[in-house]
Amino acid sequence: APAAVLGLLPLGKTQSPESLLDIAARKVAEKWPFQRVEERFERIPEPVQRRIVYWSFPRSEREICMYSSFNTGAEDPAAG
Repeated sequence: APAAVLGLLPLGKTQSPESLLDIAARKVAEKWPFQRVEERFERIPEPVQRRIVYWSFPRSEREICMYSSFNTGAEDPAAG
């Protein structure tokens, strides 16, 4: 039975599978900083670079807030 009939998807909406490029880029971004990827490989096709960079950024508002308020522990010289 189609997923829409089972109530898994809204009527008229379909989901397409994630591309192999996106899956691979997401896995790379989860494991290594983009700078390390650039240093390790001589030539990375531009579409691959774009997808790795895309997946390198946090997805949820909570993660964005956490990373944007990241403190390195170094004191701010202007504050003293």
